Amino acid sequence: MQTLQQLIDRSRRIVFFGGAGVSTESGIKDFRSQDGLYHQQWRYPPEQILSADFFDRNTEAFYEFYRAKMLAPEAKPNAAHQKLAELEQAGKLTAVITQNIDGLHQKAGSKTVYELHGSTLRNYCRRCGKFHGIDAILQSAGVPKCECGGVIKPDVVLYGEQLDGETIENSVRAIAEADLLIIAGTSLTVYPAAGLVRYFRNGSLVVINRDELDADRYADLVIHRPVGEVLSEIKL
Repeated sequence: MQTLQQLIDRSRRIVFFGGAGVSTESGIKDFRSQDGLYHQQWRYPPEQILSADFFDRNTEAFYEFYRAKMLAPEAKPNAAHQKLAELEQAGKLTAVITQNIDGLHQKAGSKTVYELHGSTLRNYCRRCGKFHGIDAILQSAGVPKCECGGVIKPDVVLYGEQLDGETIENSVRAIAEADLLIIAGTSLTVYPAAGLVRYFRNGSLVVINRDELDADRYADLVIHRPVGEVLSEIKL
């Protein structure tokens, strides 16, 4: 922790790259851990349900799973989200790059957040393009429909879909310009998102994760503890 504090103290362009492990302390399950979503029993494998092809062919079954497992409207930011917002407000953190779709970084007050996989808080009509909030999903049954009659789709990146180009460009730029990159709460197994870290060239690399990662061997500092627990100890 002393080394991490020193790295943060001397850095001016910190970028945080986070995954599901950042939100588990807010009560949101991750995907690949032993009790994660991918290990739960469902009528179809979650990886299949969360694909663009499944959404098109079995939209009602998609929403049955999506409402039950992917939405967490009552979740609140934890110590990790709050500390990152404080670091940004202090002028030390330039961007949060997240694989999460829960919007908790913004709820905590972070302004520059690049959501690689979209957000459950945004939904759009596939016919007219109108955007809808999360209530359009929560307060409907079956397949949610727009006023125009079109099917509403979550603004999240499903398997088989491409990541948003502008979000990728902004993320690459932020990582390339960073003097400290903190990778936290991610297995770094989901591509192309995980491949973005290769654009980090100059500065220190910190990995905070409950489990060991391949990236550990390239890091200047590795901490195997919960993300919120670690960041809560940082002093500004």
